Amino acid sequence: MTDTPVPLLVVDDDPINRDMLSRRLVRSGFAVETAASGREALAFVDTRPTELVLLDVQMPGMSGLDVLQAIRRTRLSSVLPVLMVTAKDQSEDIVAALELGADDYITKPIDFPVALARIRTQLARKRAEERLRESEERYALAARGANDGLWDWNLTSGEMYFSPRWKTIVGCEEHEVGSQPREWFDRVHPDDQSRVQDELGAHLAGRTSHLETEHRIRHQSGAFRWVLTRGIAVRDANGVAVRMAGSQADLTDGKVVDPLTSLPNGLLLNDRLDRALHSRLEDGHGCAVLFLDLDEFKTINDSLGERCGDDLLRAVAGRLAAALRSTDSIAHAETEWTSPPASIEHTLARLGGDEFIILLDDVRSAIDASRVAERIQRSLVSPFVVSGRDIFTSASIGIALSQADQTRPQDLLRDAHTAMVRAKSGGKGQSEMFDPTMRAQVLHRLEQDTELRLALARGEFLPYFQPIVDLGTGRLCGFEALLRWCHPRRGIVSPAEFVPVIEDNGLVVPIGQQFFDRVCRHLREWQQTDTRAEPLTINVNFASRQFVDEELAMQLVRSLERTHLSPTQIVIEITERTALQDEERTHRVLEQLRDAGFRIVLDDFGTGYSSLSCLYQLPISGFKLDCALVQAGQRHPALLKTVVKLAESLELSVTAEGIETEAQCQHLRALGCNMGQGYLFARPVDATQAAEMIARDEVWLPVAVMGPECC
Repeated sequence: MTDTPVPLLVVDDDPINRDMLSRRLVRSGFAVETAASGREALAFVDTRPTELVLLDVQMPGMSGLDVLQAIRRTRLSSVLPVLMVTAKDQSEDIVAALELGADDYITKPIDFPVALARIRTQLARKRAEERLRESEERYALAARGANDGLWDWNLTSGEMYFSPRWKTIVGCEEHEVGSQPREWFDRVHPDDQSRVQDELGAHLAGRTSHLETEHRIRHQSGAFRWVLTRGIAVRDANGVAVRMAGSQADLTDGKVVDPLTSLPNGLLLNDRLDRALHSRLEDGHGCAVLFLDLDEFKTINDSLGERCGDDLLRAVAGRLAAALRSTDSIAHAETEWTSPPASIEHTLARLGGDEFIILLDDVRSAIDASRVAERIQRSLVSPFVVSGRDIFTSASIGIALSQADQTRPQDLLRDAHTAMVRAKSGGKGQSEMFDPTMRAQVLHRLEQDTELRLALARGEFLPYFQPIVDLGTGRLCGFEALLRWCHPRRGIVSPAEFVPVIEDNGLVVPIGQQFFDRVCRHLREWQQTDTRAEPLTINVNFASRQFVDEELAMQLVRSLERTHLSPTQIVIEITERTALQDEERTHRVLEQLRDAGFRIVLDDFGTGYSSLSCLYQLPISGFKLDCALVQAGQRHPALLKTVVKLAESLELSVTAEGIETEAQCQHLRALGCNMGQGYLFARPVDATQAAEMIARDEVWLPVAVMGPECC
């Protein structure tokens, strides 16, 4: 397939000249048209595609110079080259033609090879300029499509070019940015200036192949935006950089917006807090931070999955935003970083995980901050509908007010976090105002957390055993294994001191597994010397976090296999609260445990609101009466009688906890309660003392309870 001939126009009033030149050009591969006058030539150029014009200077009426002048009014040399044809002695015409925009000239009589070379040279130049123009257009389109600002730095003259998009990124109009490097460097955040200069210097010195740096740059509004600057230097023959060009991309949204909730993130919060602290120093007013941490979020996330957890966080973010008064403004990235309002009372941000921050920018007293916290707590009372189910959650809120000498955002955030930790230790949905004494308590908690992790590694958690007595025979039928911490300096530490901590930080799972393994080893040792017909059983308590793992049954069975024990010798105790934490998952794990051969009992029965439904919904074989219910039974005997009869009808065993007096024991035995435990029989003891109890095989019930005929 041959190329389409290039269309040329020959303009000459002499028909012989036109005919001779056009025929020779056609033989050279061109498509040639002719015009006998200037007006005819202009009409042709306006209506027909033409790549080059051969124009005679001397023509009657409209001269070639007039035609050239008319062409140049509408077409540049790069669009339509014009070669003038003139006599050799008409040098004045040639000079005039070149001044008017002619690209070259040919003299008469025409030396055709020379003329052909000049035509091809002009056409080649035209093609090169077209390709350059297309390349520039593609580059300009690509730059606009990438939404990046461009810069070009002449290192010799020191001048810089900044594109309109570059100026827009920093919030400036075209005329507001000059052509000096300071327009860029003076806008760089003070904390980033040294690093940017070092990275730029390394590239100019040839130590890096290109420049690529993320930094903050001051917006015209006074805020700072995050940008990614890329560039590369052009070097001379000696390797010296003489020019550098590159781009600047706005990274602000990705840097300061939380992708999950679309709220500001920690970077934007720190900027807002920094400005709030410094502005408060000037006007004397204070600011406050509310640090929100969702209660039990990890359990929800682990139980229902991360997708449901993310949905809950988005819902909570929306609820928090709605809880702020309509007259309050919520800081979002697009308003915060371009044209922030003159006064912003609230900034709602997500710090990460399940932590949210509310910055109160103009607080007159602690009461203002407390009222906001109360409004937030009320907003979280209603359930959240996530993945088709109702989920209840609350927040622990720590409140910290700025101090006169406080200038660092991290200090105010730390104080608010400290108050939040105190609030969380007080139960769900609590708020606390920071005071300096809290910091020492938090440091104690951190030290305790470290100690507990070391204690796990050193194996300092031991089982203690409280006897469970058969109220029918008075003999030992088993133990409840109770977790104790054998501290190297403090001795035995009360579980009330450390169990809430390990449940909160997740250590309850590895500690629980280590504890279960030790219980199994002790039970195996006792079994080898116990000659009674009925084997002992051990009750072991499990926390809600342990039921998150659906392989719990398999893990326990493997522990039993290592000690050659049967699952029928283990009784798993769960509280009603644990059972209802994530009913679907918990029921599934409990059914796996039951199918593996474990017995399951409901602990602390009588302390909740849904215990009756738990009796027939859960795969349990019995329940344990809470000591509070046992004590209440002396004042309201019908209550205990009803509960025991209910258990009999459901074929469930009943174990009474907290038996302290013979009267309680006699009453429970008369009602038909199966088993009991409490200080009347024995306090929790270590494994050695438990082994001695087993060896004695004594009758635990006093004569007053058993009756003389049983002795």
